[in-house]
Amino acid sequence: MAAQTVEGRDIWLSEEQQGSWRHYLEGTARFVEALSSVHDRTLTLSLGEYSLLVQLSEAPDRTMRMSTLADGLVLSRSRLTHTVARMEARGLVERRAAEGDRRGVNCTMTDNGYAALVVAAPGHVAAVRRIMVEALEPEEFAMLGRIMAKVAASSKDAGGTEEGLAAHCD
Repeated sequence: MAAQTVEGRDIWLSEEQQGSWRHYLEGTARFVEALSSVHDRTLTLSLGEYSLLVQLSEAPDRTMRMSTLADGLVLSRSRLTHTVARMEARGLVERRAAEGDRRGVNCTMTDNGYAALVVAAPGHVAAVRRIMVEALEPEEFAMLGRIMAKVAASSKDAGGTEEGLAAHCD
């Protein structure tokens, strides 16, 4: 593609940047697909359910506000509500009104949810180790963590809003 500029800046990625970008897209898509497949074939929790229970397991009293949980899982509130409803029907979590806030709703992991997480964790960790950790040198894995923390922060700052994107892209 011919180089185009906006206000004197090249808007296209270099060939090297384009290659890295496409490797990132394929790598993350294939990683999530492979890990989700392991969950679907061998574990009693989907990858999304597992991630939700991990977040709750690390929270005080295994409880989080639904809005905070949605943000931590990078899910819309609507998608989280549907996921929590399915998990609630299975006895893995409970929704309760937030104390002191009539509009707020908390999600709490039940003892059954904790037990399901304990059973699923070894299979999940083994899959992450096999698919990602062992594919990288220790320094590469550490660097990946630092890189993705920067990407997460930049993406969160941009927020997907026109104002946030304009601040980062203009």
